[in-house]
Amino acid sequence: MATAGSLEALRELNRLRVIDALRQRGTASRSEIARHTGLSRTTVTTLVSDLQARGLVVEQPLGEVQGRGRPPILLRLDPSAGAVVGIHFDHRQLRVAVADLSSTVLAEKWQGLDVDRAAEEALDAAAELVSVVIAAAGIEMSRIVGAGVALAGPVSRDGTVGSTVILPGWEGLNAVDELSRRLDLQVAVDNDANLGALAEVSFGTGRGLSDVIYIMVSSGIGAGIVIGGRLHRGVTGLAGEIGHVRARADGAVCRCGNRGCLETVASADAILSLLRPTHGAGLNVRGLVELLDAGDAGAHRVVNDAGREIGRVVAGLCNILSPAGVIVGGDLGLAAEPLLAGIREALDRYALPPVRAAIELKAGVLGERAEVLGALALVIGDTDRLRSAGLVAVRELSLKAVN
Repeated sequence: MATAGSLEALRELNRLRVIDALRQRGTASRSEIARHTGLSRTTVTTLVSDLQARGLVVEQPLGEVQGRGRPPILLRLDPSAGAVVGIHFDHRQLRVAVADLSSTVLAEKWQGLDVDRAAEEALDAAAELVSVVIAAAGIEMSRIVGAGVALAGPVSRDGTVGSTVILPGWEGLNAVDELSRRLDLQVAVDNDANLGALAEVSFGTGRGLSDVIYIMVSSGIGAGIVIGGRLHRGVTGLAGEIGHVRARADGAVCRCGNRGCLETVASADAILSLLRPTHGAGLNVRGLVELLDAGDAGAHRVVNDAGREIGRVVAGLCNILSPAGVIVGGDLGLAAEPLLAGIREALDRYALPPVRAAIELKAGVLGERAEVLGALALVIGDTDRLRSAGLVAVRELSLKAVN
């Protein structure tokens, strides 16, 4: 026979499941929450009423009604329940955003910065920009429950940066410790390709897909892998480093020290280096996109060739993981059409037919904001982290010990 304590513990767990559903979806009806959690509609209605009484859940105002019938009432977490910070250290810029626990971005700013070589300067600049963005959002610092960080380089599970060539100024630095000290917040750090994947699955073109490979094509090439709805990082935290898979046995020497890595033939830098002799030394990614829009045959050919090289490597990964979707983002996500065409051609040729038939190949829709949105999602989706940060709403819903 169940005890009163065990029944109350179960109710607390189910309340937390409702809150998690609203964190992940932003807004949802009672019926959608029931489908998401597996709880009955009656149970969800009771739990929602309890959470409304606690001031944790509010109803979304109804918009203009179209057609017959009354639309379902949507629910969301009360914005006053807390907020999180997202930071993206890209190679050449810094971006910071603040969002409430329903994933609504309240303020966002960016600035140009040489992140690769100036670690201390970049960390100090991030702390200053966080203060500016929090103020712009009108949020009290006491309401910030954590910070997520996307870093353009390999990061171990404890937050230590381990590359001397990708982020030369960051080698051996523990980004979690450094930012926690500067921000006085709990901090979670991950590779930017991982968080780009998390963003597209949470908010973008990958919504509804539980198994996804996100390809980030920028100055380097990386993959974020989502399996069963969760990021797959591997034992070292470095899963997805496809930019250093050998593409050409006699290729150029890569910054990692090997020869012919994928990023030496298909990254944004590699593509631009091929086009600059004929299109000008100052050609950048935006200029490349303009060339493609104008129908430049040379630009189209080079990007399409890069897509085929990427697609051949990705096809091998797909044969191993059999994902539902392959999403292409990063700087060259802006050059989606010829890049996707090349990747599609390689997938059609090299992926096993049943594997290929199940794959949706898509361009990412979040653009240069993907990684900072992923950094926000990293914290918003981490119930244990929010609970340990002392968030009142989550602390109230933490499980009670059953003796």
